[in-house]
Amino acid sequence: MLTSKCLKGVVTGYPLAINATDVKISEVDFNPEFISRVIPKLDWEVLWKAAESIGHSEGLPQTIEPKFEDNEEFLRKAHKVLLEVEVEEGYLTCPESGRQFPISKGIPNMLLTEAEVQ
Repeated sequence: MLTSKCLKGVVTGYPLAINATDVKISEVDFNPEFISRVIPKLDWEVLWKAAESIGHSEGLPQTIEPKFEDNEEFLRKAHKVLLEVEVEEGYLTCPESGRQFPISKGIPNMLLTEAEVQ
């Protein structure tokens, strides 16, 4: 959902690549109804690539199957990636400019200098 399109010369700035140096897993109660409502709002291909880039795509399908809301195994895997896996340290990289945004304590720093803004 984050983009770097406000950088000079960047048209889309999406998706940002994730380079994680520290990933934390926190257990969160499974809520299949919530996950079922969130999934249609996601760019699933981008989510899958993000999960793969941080080593958490195992068992997660690359495409959403019809009737996914009835597949508890799929919903549990989506739940894990969406709610339990957190990048604590690393950086996000703009696909167009290569500009890196640091992630510290789970928070990406997307602040730009005046010279970088369009």
